Amino acid sequence: MPETQIQRARDGEVTPAMERVAERENREPEFVRRQVADGQAVIPNNHAHDALDPMIIGREFSTKVNANIGNSESESDLDAELRKLHAAVHYGADTVMDLSTGERLDETREANVAYSPVPIGTVPIYEAVKRADDPTAITHELLLDVIEKQAEQGVDYMTIHAGVLLEHLPLTDGRKTGIVSRGGSILAQWIEENGMQNPLYAKFEEICEILAAHDVTISLGDGLRPGCLADASDEAQFAELDTLGELTRVAWDRGVQVMVEGPGHVPMDEIADNVDRQQDVCDGAPFYVLGPLVTDIAPGYDHITSAIGATEAARAGAAMLCYVTPKEHLGLPDAEDVRDGLAAYRIAAHAADVANGLPGARDWDDALSEARYEFDWVRQFDLALDPERARSFHDQTLPGDNYKEARFCSMCGAEFCSMRIDQDARDADGEMAAIDGETDLDASDAAAVNVPPVGTHDTDRVPDEIEIGGVTFTPETGHADD
Repeated sequence: MPETQIQRARDGEVTPAMERVAERENREPEFVRRQVADGQAVIPNNHAHDALDPMIIGREFSTKVNANIGNSESESDLDAELRKLHAAVHYGADTVMDLSTGERLDETREANVAYSPVPIGTVPIYEAVKRADDPTAITHELLLDVIEKQAEQGVDYMTIHAGVLLEHLPLTDGRKTGIVSRGGSILAQWIEENGMQNPLYAKFEEICEILAAHDVTISLGDGLRPGCLADASDEAQFAELDTLGELTRVAWDRGVQVMVEGPGHVPMDEIADNVDRQQDVCDGAPFYVLGPLVTDIAPGYDHITSAIGATEAARAGAAMLCYVTPKEHLGLPDAEDVRDGLAAYRIAAHAADVANGLPGARDWDDALSEARYEFDWVRQFDLALDPERARSFHDQTLPGDNYKEARFCSMCGAEFCSMRIDQDARDADGEMAAIDGETDLDASDAAAVNVPPVGTHDTDRVPDEIEIGGVTFTPETGHADD
Protein backbone atom coordinates (compact mmCIF):
# COMPACT_ATOMS: atom_id res chain seq x y z
CA MET A 1 0.00 0.00 0.00
CA PRO A 2 1.45 3.45 -0.93
CA GLU A 3 2.45 5.54 2.05
CA THR A 4 1.30 9.07 2.79
CA GLN A 5 3.37 12.18 2.20
CA ILE A 6 4.03 12.55 5.94
CA GLN A 7 5.12 8.93 6.30
CA ARG A 8 7.49 9.20 3.36
CA ALA A 9 8.84 12.52 4.64
CA ARG A 10 9.52 10.96 8.04
CA ASP A 11 11.43 8.21 6.25
CA GLY A 12 13.68 10.85 4.69
CA GLU A 13 12.20 10.66 1.18
CA VAL A 14 11.71 13.73 -0.99
CA THR A 15 8.69 12.72 -3.07
CA PRO A 16 7.83 14.00 -6.56
CA ALA A 17 5.07 16.05 -4.96
CA MET A 18 7.60 17.67 -2.63
CA GLU A 19 9.87 18.42 -5.58
CA ARG A 20 6.99 20.11 -7.41
CA VAL A 21 6.02 22.08 -4.31
CA ALA A 22 9.61 23.24 -3.85
CA GLU A 23 9.61 24.48 -7.44
CA ARG A 24 6.36 26.40 -6.99
CA GLU A 25 7.44 27.90 -3.66
CA ASN A 26 11.07 28.66 -4.59
CA ARG A 27 12.23 26.64 -1.58
CA GLU A 28 14.66 23.80 -1.12
CA PRO A 29 13.08 20.32 -1.43
CA GLU A 30 14.69 19.25 1.84
CA PHE A 31 13.02 22.15 3.65
CA VAL A 32 9.66 21.05 2.23
CA ARG A 33 10.30 17.49 3.39
CA ARG A 34 11.13 18.57 6.94
CA GLN A 35 8.03 20.74 7.20
CA VAL A 36 5.80 17.87 6.07
CA ALA A 37 7.58 15.36 8.33
CA ASP A 38 7.06 17.62 11.34
CA GLY A 39 3.36 18.15 10.58
CA GLN A 40 3.92 21.89 10.05
CA ALA A 41 2.72 21.67 6.45
CA VAL A 42 0.51 19.41 4.37
CA ILE A 43 0.49 18.40 0.69
CA PRO A 44 -3.08 17.21 -0.03
CA ASN A 45 -2.41 14.57 -2.65
CA ASN A 46 -4.81 11.61 -2.95
CA HIS A 47 -3.19 8.74 -4.84
CA ALA A 48 -6.22 8.65 -7.17
CA HIS A 49 -6.30 12.35 -8.14
CA ASP A 50 -4.57 12.05 -11.50
CA ALA A 51 -5.06 15.66 -12.63
CA LEU A 52 -3.52 17.19 -9.49
CA ASP A 53 -0.69 19.72 -9.58
CA PRO A 54 0.66 19.39 -6.00
CA MET A 55 0.67 22.37 -3.64
CA ILE A 56 1.52 22.92 0.02
CA ILE A 57 -0.25 24.50 2.99
CA GLY A 58 1.86 25.71 5.91
CA ARG A 59 2.75 28.93 7.70
CA GLU A 60 6.31 28.91 6.32
CA PHE A 61 5.00 29.00 2.75
CA SER A 62 2.90 31.42 0.73
CA THR A 63 -0.62 31.91 2.06
CA LYS A 64 -3.13 29.75 0.22
CA VAL A 65 -6.79 30.40 -0.64
CA ASN A 66 -9.62 27.88 -0.76
CA ALA A 67 -12.81 28.40 -2.75
CA ASN A 68 -16.03 26.72 -1.63
CA ILE A 69 -18.35 25.62 -4.40
CA GLY A 70 -21.19 23.12 -4.49
CA ASN A 71 -24.88 22.71 -5.20
CA SER A 72 -27.84 22.84 -2.83
CA GLU A 73 -31.23 21.21 -2.55
CA SER A 74 -32.74 24.10 -4.49
CA GLU A 75 -29.94 24.42 -7.09
CA SER A 76 -28.38 21.21 -8.50
CA ASP A 77 -26.88 21.84 -11.94
CA LEU A 78 -23.71 19.95 -12.88
CA ASP A 79 -22.97 22.41 -15.70
CA ALA A 80 -23.09 25.28 -13.21
CA GLU A 81 -20.80 23.46 -10.78
CA LEU A 82 -18.19 22.86 -13.46
CA ARG A 83 -18.35 26.51 -14.45
CA LYS A 84 -17.76 27.43 -10.82
CA LEU A 85 -14.82 25.03 -10.64
CA HIS A 86 -13.34 26.54 -13.80
CA ALA A 87 -13.82 30.07 -12.41
CA ALA A 88 -12.22 29.08 -9.10
CA VAL A 89 -9.11 27.63 -10.74
CA HIS A 90 -8.88 30.46 -13.30
CA TYR A 91 -9.05 33.18 -10.65
CA GLY A 92 -6.45 31.64 -8.40
CA ALA A 93 -7.97 29.16 -5.93
CA ASP A 94 -5.27 26.93 -4.46
CA THR A 95 -7.84 24.36 -3.35
CA VAL A 96 -11.56 23.88 -3.95
CA MET A 97 -14.09 22.42 -1.53
CA ASP A 98 -17.18 20.71 -2.94
CA LEU A 99 -19.87 21.42 -0.34
CA SER A 100 -22.72 19.99 -2.40
CA THR A 101 -25.87 19.02 -0.53
CA GLY A 102 -28.25 18.63 -3.49
CA GLU A 103 -28.60 15.99 -6.18
CA ARG A 104 -26.03 14.02 -8.22
CA LEU A 105 -23.44 14.18 -5.45
CA ASP A 106 -21.29 11.33 -6.78
CA GLU A 107 -21.29 12.70 -10.32
CA THR A 108 -20.45 16.21 -9.16
CA ARG A 109 -17.57 14.94 -7.05
CA GLU A 110 -16.33 12.70 -9.87
CA ALA A 111 -16.30 15.61 -12.31
CA ASN A 112 -14.57 17.96 -9.88
CA VAL A 113 -11.78 15.48 -9.15
CA ALA A 114 -11.34 14.61 -12.83
CA TYR A 115 -11.08 18.24 -13.95
CA SER A 116 -9.32 19.93 -11.06
CA PRO A 117 -5.56 20.58 -11.06
CA VAL A 118 -5.94 21.80 -7.45
CA PRO A 119 -6.82 19.67 -4.40
CA ILE A 120 -10.50 18.90 -3.87
CA GLY A 121 -12.00 18.86 -0.39
CA THR A 122 -15.35 17.57 0.87
CA VAL A 123 -17.44 17.32 4.04
CA PRO A 124 -18.58 13.68 4.20
CA ILE A 125 -21.28 14.30 6.81
CA TYR A 126 -23.34 16.07 4.12
CA GLU A 127 -23.59 12.97 1.95
CA ALA A 128 -24.26 10.84 5.01
CA VAL A 129 -27.31 13.02 5.78
CA LYS A 130 -28.58 12.62 2.21
CA ARG A 131 -28.20 8.85 2.35
CA ALA A 132 -29.83 8.48 5.77
CA ASP A 133 -32.69 10.93 4.98
CA ASP A 134 -32.79 11.83 8.68
CA PRO A 135 -29.61 13.15 10.33
CA THR A 136 -30.40 11.27 13.53
CA ALA A 137 -30.53 7.98 11.58
CA ILE A 138 -26.88 8.17 10.50
CA THR A 139 -24.93 5.11 11.63
CA HIS A 140 -21.26 4.67 12.36
CA GLU A 141 -21.06 2.22 9.48
CA LEU A 142 -22.67 4.68 7.05
CA LEU A 143 -20.17 7.39 7.97
CA LEU A 144 -17.21 5.09 7.41
CA ASP A 145 -18.70 3.91 4.11
CA VAL A 146 -19.16 7.47 2.83
CA ILE A 147 -15.64 8.49 3.87
CA GLU A 148 -14.10 5.45 2.19
CA LYS A 149 -16.05 5.95 -1.02
CA GLN A 150 -15.07 9.61 -1.29
CA ALA A 151 -11.44 8.71 -0.61
CA GLU A 152 -11.59 6.14 -3.41
CA GLN A 153 -13.01 8.80 -5.75
CA GLY A 154 -9.85 10.88 -5.30
CA VAL A 155 -10.82 13.55 -2.77
CA ASP A 156 -7.62 15.14 -1.38
CA TYR A 157 -8.84 16.40 1.98
CA MET A 158 -11.95 16.02 4.11
CA THR A 159 -13.46 18.16 6.83
CA ILE A 160 -14.18 15.89 9.77
CA HIS A 161 -16.07 17.53 12.66
CA ALA A 162 -14.75 15.09 15.24
CA GLY A 163 -14.17 17.72 17.93
CA VAL A 164 -17.85 18.41 18.67
CA LEU A 165 -18.35 16.38 21.85
CA LEU A 166 -21.44 15.66 23.90
CA GLU A 167 -19.97 17.53 26.86
CA HIS A 168 -19.39 20.64 24.75
CA LEU A 169 -23.00 21.23 23.72
CA PRO A 170 -24.17 22.90 26.96
CA LEU A 171 -21.42 25.48 26.44
CA THR A 172 -23.31 26.82 23.40
CA ASP A 173 -26.53 27.60 25.29
CA GLY A 174 -25.73 31.25 25.99
CA ARG A 175 -24.76 32.14 22.44
CA LYS A 176 -26.54 34.63 20.20
CA THR A 177 -26.35 32.41 17.10
CA GLY A 178 -25.92 28.93 18.55
CA ILE A 179 -24.14 26.42 16.31
CA VAL A 180 -23.67 27.86 12.82
CA SER A 181 -21.52 25.14 11.24
CA ARG A 182 -23.67 22.86 9.08
CA GLY A 183 -21.60 19.84 10.09
CA GLY A 184 -21.54 20.95 13.71
CA SER A 185 -25.30 21.42 13.90
CA ILE A 186 -25.97 18.04 12.26
CA LEU A 187 -23.70 16.25 14.73
CA ALA A 188 -25.11 18.17 17.70
CA GLN A 189 -28.60 17.06 16.68
CA TRP A 190 -27.38 13.46 16.31
CA ILE A 191 -25.73 13.53 19.76
CA GLU A 192 -28.82 15.01 21.40
CA GLU A 193 -31.26 12.57 19.80
CA ASN A 194 -29.14 9.45 20.28
CA GLY A 195 -27.63 10.31 23.66
CA MET A 196 -24.25 9.08 22.41
CA GLN A 197 -20.82 10.57 21.73
CA ASN A 198 -20.05 12.11 18.33
CA PRO A 199 -19.66 9.15 15.94
CA LEU A 200 -16.78 10.87 14.13
CA TYR A 201 -14.94 11.09 17.44
CA ALA A 202 -15.85 7.54 18.42
CA LYS A 203 -14.60 6.15 15.09
CA PHE A 204 -11.71 8.57 14.63
CA GLU A 205 -8.97 5.95 14.57
CA GLU A 206 -10.82 3.93 11.93
CA ILE A 207 -11.33 7.11 9.91
CA CYS A 208 -7.58 7.73 10.08
CA GLU A 209 -6.92 4.24 8.72
CA ILE A 210 -9.12 4.94 5.70
CA LEU A 211 -7.56 8.34 5.05
CA ALA A 212 -4.02 7.00 5.42
CA ALA A 213 -4.71 4.29 2.83
CA HIS A 214 -5.46 6.96 0.21
CA ASP A 215 -3.32 9.82 1.57
CA VAL A 216 -6.32 12.02 2.25
CA THR A 217 -5.43 14.99 4.44
CA ILE A 218 -7.75 15.46 7.40
CA SER A 219 -9.09 18.96 7.95
CA LEU A 220 -10.32 18.98 11.54
CA GLY A 221 -13.55 20.94 11.35
CA ASP A 222 -14.54 23.70 13.75
CA GLY A 223 -18.14 22.66 14.29
CA LEU A 224 -18.53 25.05 17.23
CA ARG A 225 -17.02 28.09 15.54
CA PRO A 226 -18.61 31.44 16.42
CA GLY A 227 -21.28 32.75 14.03
CA CYS A 228 -21.16 36.33 15.27
CA LEU A 229 -18.79 38.64 17.10
CA ALA A 230 -20.62 38.15 20.39
CA ASP A 231 -19.87 34.41 20.35
CA ALA A 232 -16.17 34.66 19.47
CA SER A 233 -13.50 33.16 21.71
CA ASP A 234 -16.02 31.54 24.04
CA GLU A 235 -15.83 28.35 26.07
CA ALA A 236 -17.45 26.21 23.38
CA GLN A 237 -15.01 27.29 20.68
CA PHE A 238 -11.95 26.70 22.81
CA ALA A 239 -13.20 23.43 24.31
CA GLU A 240 -13.52 22.08 20.78
CA LEU A 241 -10.08 23.44 19.88
CA ASP A 242 -8.53 21.53 22.78
CA THR A 243 -10.11 18.35 21.42
CA LEU A 244 -8.79 19.13 17.94
CA GLY A 245 -5.31 19.36 19.41
CA GLU A 246 -5.69 15.84 20.82
CA LEU A 247 -7.03 14.53 17.51
CA THR A 248 -4.17 16.16 15.61
CA ARG A 249 -1.71 14.01 17.51
CA VAL A 250 -3.84 10.88 17.04
CA ALA A 251 -3.89 11.42 13.26
CA TRP A 252 -0.16 12.12 13.11
CA ASP A 253 0.52 8.89 14.98
CA ARG A 254 -1.38 7.06 12.22
CA GLY A 255 0.46 8.70 9.35
CA VAL A 256 -2.30 11.13 8.35
CA GLN A 257 -1.60 14.71 7.31
CA VAL A 258 -3.56 17.24 9.38
CA MET A 259 -4.74 20.82 9.14
CA VAL A 260 -7.11 22.50 11.57
CA GLU A 261 -10.06 24.73 10.72
CA GLY A 262 -10.79 27.95 12.57
CA PRO A 263 -13.41 30.67 13.00
CA GLY A 264 -15.65 32.28 11.78
CA HIS A 265 -16.68 35.68 13.14
CA VAL A 266 -14.01 37.30 15.34
CA PRO A 267 -13.34 40.93 16.33
CA MET A 268 -10.12 42.09 14.73
CA ASP A 269 -8.33 42.57 18.05
CA GLU A 270 -8.87 38.88 18.93
CA ILE A 271 -7.70 37.32 15.65
CA ALA A 272 -3.97 37.09 16.34
CA ASP A 273 -4.63 35.56 19.75
CA ASN A 274 -6.88 32.96 18.11
CA VAL A 275 -4.13 32.01 15.67
CA ASP A 276 -1.49 31.84 18.39
CA ARG A 277 -3.74 29.67 20.52
CA GLN A 278 -4.40 27.21 17.71
CA GLN A 279 -0.73 26.94 16.87
CA ASP A 280 0.08 26.19 20.50
CA VAL A 281 -2.77 23.73 21.14
CA CYS A 282 -2.30 21.89 17.84
CA ASP A 283 1.52 21.82 17.87
CA GLY A 284 1.91 24.01 14.78
CA ALA A 285 -0.45 22.09 12.47
CA PRO A 286 -1.50 24.37 9.59
CA PHE A 287 -4.42 26.66 10.47
CA TYR A 288 -7.17 27.02 7.86
CA VAL A 289 -9.56 29.88 8.66
CA LEU A 290 -12.93 31.00 7.33
CA GLY A 291 -12.48 34.76 7.14
CA PRO A 292 -12.75 35.67 9.98
CA LEU A 293 -15.51 38.26 9.53
CA VAL A 294 -14.62 41.30 11.64
CA THR A 295 -18.11 42.80 11.68
CA ASP A 296 -21.64 41.41 11.32
CA ILE A 297 -23.32 44.44 9.72
CA ALA A 298 -22.68 43.97 5.99
CA PRO A 299 -24.75 41.24 4.27
CA GLY A 300 -23.92 41.47 0.58
CA TYR A 301 -20.39 42.66 1.34
CA ASP A 302 -19.07 39.86 3.52
CA HIS A 303 -16.28 39.12 1.04
CA ILE A 304 -14.93 42.46 2.30
CA THR A 305 -15.68 42.10 6.02
CA SER A 306 -14.03 38.69 5.98
CA ALA A 307 -11.06 39.58 3.79
CA ILE A 308 -10.07 42.18 6.38
CA GLY A 309 -9.98 39.48 9.04
CA ALA A 310 -8.32 37.01 6.69
CA THR A 311 -5.41 39.39 6.13
CA GLU A 312 -4.91 39.75 9.86
CA ALA A 313 -5.15 35.98 10.38
CA ALA A 314 -2.60 35.23 7.66
CA ARG A 315 -0.27 37.91 8.99
CA ALA A 316 -0.47 36.16 12.36
CA GLY A 317 0.34 32.75 10.88
CA ALA A 318 -2.79 31.18 9.37
CA ALA A 319 -1.71 29.01 6.45
CA MET A 320 -4.85 28.94 4.30
CA LEU A 321 -7.83 31.26 3.96
CA CYS A 322 -11.29 30.01 3.05
CA TYR A 323 -12.86 32.65 0.90
CA VAL A 324 -16.25 34.22 1.52
CA THR A 325 -18.33 35.50 -1.40
CA PRO A 326 -20.75 38.45 -1.53
CA LYS A 327 -23.59 35.91 -1.24
CA GLU A 328 -22.50 34.68 2.22
CA HIS A 329 -25.54 34.38 4.51
CA LEU A 330 -27.80 35.24 1.57
CA GLY A 331 -27.73 32.61 -1.18
CA LEU A 332 -25.84 30.08 -3.28
CA PRO A 333 -22.85 31.69 -5.06
CA ASP A 334 -22.59 31.61 -8.85
CA ALA A 335 -19.46 31.81 -10.98
CA GLU A 336 -19.28 35.62 -10.75
CA ASP A 337 -19.52 35.46 -6.95
CA VAL A 338 -16.66 32.96 -7.00
CA ARG A 339 -14.63 35.47 -8.99
CA ASP A 340 -15.34 38.31 -6.54
CA GLY A 341 -14.65 36.17 -3.49
CA LEU A 342 -11.35 34.96 -4.90
CA ALA A 343 -10.24 38.48 -5.82
CA ALA A 344 -10.84 39.63 -2.24
CA TYR A 345 -8.97 36.67 -0.79
CA ARG A 346 -6.05 36.67 -3.20
CA ILE A 347 -5.57 40.30 -2.15
CA ALA A 348 -5.75 39.30 1.53
CA ALA A 349 -3.28 36.44 1.10
CA HIS A 350 -0.82 38.52 -0.92
CA ALA A 351 -1.02 41.47 1.47
CA ALA A 352 -0.20 39.16 4.37
CA ASP A 353 2.73 37.62 2.49
CA VAL A 354 4.10 41.10 1.80
CA ALA A 355 3.65 42.09 5.44
CA ASN A 356 5.34 38.89 6.60
CA GLY A 357 8.34 39.54 4.36
CA LEU A 358 8.08 36.40 2.23
CA PRO A 359 10.91 36.35 -0.31
CA GLY A 360 10.00 38.33 -3.42
CA ALA A 361 6.36 38.81 -2.43
CA ARG A 362 6.45 42.58 -2.99
CA ASP A 363 8.09 42.34 -6.42
CA TRP A 364 4.67 42.08 -8.05
CA ASP A 365 3.53 45.29 -6.34
CA ASP A 366 6.70 47.10 -7.42
CA ALA A 367 6.39 45.95 -11.03
CA LEU A 368 2.79 47.12 -11.28
CA SER A 369 3.63 50.45 -9.64
CA GLU A 370 6.37 51.03 -12.18
CA ALA A 371 3.98 50.27 -15.05
CA ARG A 372 1.42 52.64 -13.53
CA TYR A 373 3.93 55.47 -13.22
CA GLU A 374 5.10 54.99 -16.80
CA PHE A 375 1.50 54.96 -18.09
CA ASP A 376 2.15 51.52 -19.58
CA TRP A 377 -1.51 50.61 -19.57
CA VAL A 378 -1.16 47.26 -21.34
CA ARG A 379 1.49 46.06 -18.89
CA GLN A 380 -0.55 47.40 -15.98
CA PHE A 381 -3.52 45.31 -17.15
CA ASP A 382 -1.32 42.24 -17.64
CA LEU A 383 0.09 42.58 -14.13
CA ALA A 384 -3.30 43.10 -12.49
CA LEU A 385 -4.75 40.46 -10.19
CA ASP A 386 -7.77 40.33 -12.51
CA PRO A 387 -6.59 41.66 -15.91
CA GLU A 388 -10.03 41.43 -17.52
CA ARG A 389 -11.63 43.51 -14.76
CA ALA A 390 -8.89 46.16 -14.82
CA ARG A 391 -9.07 46.57 -18.59
CA SER A 392 -12.87 46.66 -18.54
CA PHE A 393 -13.01 49.42 -15.93
CA HIS A 394 -10.46 51.53 -17.82
CA ASP A 395 -12.24 51.05 -21.13
CA GLN A 396 -15.65 52.08 -19.81
CA THR A 397 -14.59 55.72 -20.22
CA LEU A 398 -11.50 55.57 -22.44
CA PRO A 399 -12.04 52.63 -24.78
CA GLY A 400 -9.90 53.62 -27.77
CA ASP A 401 -6.51 52.07 -28.48
CA ASN A 402 -5.00 55.55 -28.47
CA TYR A 403 -5.82 55.82 -24.77
CA LYS A 404 -3.58 52.83 -24.05
CA GLU A 405 -0.68 55.26 -24.53
CA ALA A 406 -2.30 58.25 -22.83
CA ARG A 407 -0.60 59.88 -19.85
CA PHE A 408 -3.82 60.08 -17.86
CA CYS A 409 -7.03 58.23 -17.07
CA SER A 410 -10.57 59.56 -16.74
CA MET A 411 -10.32 60.01 -12.98
CA CYS A 412 -8.09 63.10 -13.16
CA GLY A 413 -7.82 63.84 -16.86
CA ALA A 414 -4.69 65.12 -18.55
CA GLU A 415 -4.48 68.47 -16.78
CA PHE A 416 -4.71 67.21 -13.22
CA CYS A 417 -2.92 63.85 -13.46
CA SER A 418 -0.40 63.89 -10.59
CA MET A 419 1.96 61.36 -12.15
CA ARG A 420 2.08 63.28 -15.44
CA ILE A 421 2.80 66.47 -13.52
CA ASP A 422 5.54 64.73 -11.54
CA GLN A 423 7.12 63.25 -14.65
CA ASP A 424 7.13 66.61 -16.43
CA ALA A 425 8.78 68.22 -13.41
CA ARG A 426 11.47 65.56 -13.31
CA ASP A 427 12.10 65.82 -17.05
CA ALA A 428 12.60 69.57 -16.79
CA ASP A 429 15.96 71.06 -15.83
CA GLY A 430 15.45 71.19 -12.09
CA GLU A 431 16.49 69.55 -8.84
CA MET A 432 14.11 66.58 -9.02
CA ALA A 433 15.87 63.49 -10.31
CA ALA A 434 14.29 61.22 -12.88
CA ILE A 435 12.91 57.93 -11.56
CA ASP A 436 14.65 54.90 -12.98
CA GLY A 437 13.65 51.43 -11.77
CA GLU A 438 12.50 48.13 -13.22
CA THR A 439 11.53 45.01 -11.32
CA ASP A 440 12.34 41.75 -13.09
CA LEU A 441 9.58 39.35 -12.14
CA ASP A 442 11.22 36.54 -14.06
CA ALA A 443 14.11 36.70 -11.61
CA SER A 444 11.91 37.10 -8.52
CA ASP A 445 12.33 34.82 -5.51
CA ALA A 446 8.57 34.90 -4.96
CA ALA A 447 6.41 31.79 -4.81
CA ALA A 448 4.19 31.16 -7.82
CA VAL A 449 1.10 32.57 -6.11
CA ASN A 450 2.89 35.89 -5.55
CA VAL A 451 3.71 36.64 -9.17
CA PRO A 452 1.24 37.10 -12.01
CA PRO A 453 -0.78 35.64 -13.51
CA VAL A 454 -3.03 34.06 -10.89
CA GLY A 455 -4.51 30.66 -11.56
CA THR A 456 -1.32 29.23 -13.04
CA HIS A 457 -1.47 25.48 -12.57
CA ASP A 458 -0.07 22.61 -14.56
CA THR A 459 -3.11 21.27 -16.42
CA ASP A 460 -1.34 18.70 -18.58
CA ARG A 461 -3.09 15.86 -16.73
CA VAL A 462 -6.57 17.41 -16.91
CA PRO A 463 -8.63 15.48 -19.49
CA ASP A 464 -10.11 17.31 -22.46
CA GLU A 465 -13.52 15.85 -21.71
CA ILE A 466 -15.23 13.27 -19.55
CA GLU A 467 -18.50 11.40 -19.88
CA ILE A 468 -20.96 11.28 -17.00
CA GLY A 469 -24.33 9.61 -17.37
CA GLY A 470 -24.00 9.50 -21.14
CA VAL A 471 -23.28 13.24 -21.36
CA THR A 472 -19.91 14.73 -22.35
CA PHE A 473 -18.51 17.57 -20.26
CA THR A 474 -15.56 19.84 -20.97
CA PRO A 475 -13.50 21.66 -18.31
CA GLU A 476 -13.21 25.05 -19.96
CA THR A 477 -16.88 26.00 -19.79
CA GLY A 478 -18.64 23.26 -17.87
CA HIS A 479 -21.13 23.04 -20.73
CA ALA A 480 -22.43 19.65 -21.72
CA ASP A 481 -22.75 18.35 -25.26
CA ASP A 482 -25.80 16.09 -25.51
